[in-house]
Amino acid sequence: MGVSYLKQASKTPQTETATAQKVVDEMLAEIAANGEAAVRAYASKLDGWDAEVVIGRDEIERRSAEVPAAVRRDIDFAIDQVSAFAHEQRRSLHEFEVELHPGVTAGQRVLPVNVAGCYAPAGRYAHIASAYMGVATAKAAGVGTVIACSGPFRGGPMHPYVLYAFARAGADVILTLGGVQAIAAMAYGLFTGRRADVIVGPGNKFVAEAKRTLFGRVGIDVFAGPSEVAVIADDSADPAIVASDLVGQAEHGHESPAWLFTTSKALAAEVMRRVPLLIEALPPIARDAAGAAWRDYGEVVVCDTRDEVAALSDRYAPEHLEVHARDLDGWLQRLTCYGSLFLGEETTVAYGDKASGPNHVLPTKGAARYSGGLSVHKFMKTLTWQRMTREAARDIGEVTARISRLEGMEAHARTADDRLAKYFPGQRFELGTPVDA
Repeated sequence: MGVSYLKQASKTPQTETATAQKVVDEMLAEIAANGEAAVRAYASKLDGWDAEVVIGRDEIERRSAEVPAAVRRDIDFAIDQVSAFAHEQRRSLHEFEVELHPGVTAGQRVLPVNVAGCYAPAGRYAHIASAYMGVATAKAAGVGTVIACSGPFRGGPMHPYVLYAFARAGADVILTLGGVQAIAAMAYGLFTGRRADVIVGPGNKFVAEAKRTLFGRVGIDVFAGPSEVAVIADDSADPAIVASDLVGQAEHGHESPAWLFTTSKALAAEVMRRVPLLIEALPPIARDAAGAAWRDYGEVVVCDTRDEVAALSDRYAPEHLEVHARDLDGWLQRLTCYGSLFLGEETTVAYGDKASGPNHVLPTKGAARYSGGLSVHKFMKTLTWQRMTREAARDIGEVTARISRLEGMEAHARTADDRLAKYFPGQRFELGTPVDA
């Protein structure tokens, strides 16, 4: 039994994150001090954007009408898929009440946050899917106000396809802002007067660092890093499809890991032969990104057994995990740490990224060990409540007083003492030894 690396990464996602922290800290401090003026200055300096930040309804309707009908149909289809899955997630959450002890009733309410901020990155491409993944899910959760942000596209206004996706998914306010300044604007309630309770959406390392720094002031979806893919494959897998899927994710960026975990050394060798050829055949921008990602972050690992593969995969906890192997149900039951799981050759990460339904905002850098991806749950609060009769307060009060005094918390104990004295005058209770120090 053993695990051997035919290709091992020379870098990890963590090696590239420290540089962002100082920049983000300075920007957030400036925005906290100077508000909208600072945001406008950064928008001008970093994105060349000096026009209005808030996009009016007339402009949304005018520019949406310019989106080709075929594009609108595709975006509409994808939004309907994401919304349907998110609504089903919402139905999985329920309120309840239960009598825990005679006279003691407790319960749970499930409520959405009031304001959500949804970010979609700009940059080289129109990140259409990121626009509807956040907004549609927030709306399915029942969020009352959804603020959407994306930056100018190549020096001009927001890309019309992204704008249409935000609007069609149900955004209440749309801002032309990108980067750290967008995250800060939503967190501080700038341009809208509504501070976001939760901010979600993918972005570069500066966006991820801004969300991490602001966590606590606002909720966030995940501590995000570069996109990741892992493929589990056995000797039944098609090496051409496996190689294609690894390259498909590596084009996300120079720092995007792509990992292959397999029990077949022959498959591993063929995939390693094919990947560079597929990268070389890409357009220049994608070729540059995928080439660097595979060179610096790609790994190919051969294991002797399925159990070793599963253990290795759970240790990596990849953002996206594909299984190209026999006994898919067995893998579904065995694997425990991943952002989203793609079972069988017929599905692939790209389907999940764009149109199949489950959300594509997922944990990276091992966070899938303890966290799932974006869902209606990220926009919901499970709130507890309780009430009790005076008879029930007798039993709960005695135990509370004694435990409080064992913990040295006399004032806690006396809140129980006072109720028992009021409700049951003249009766004696075992309330523990009062704290005297």
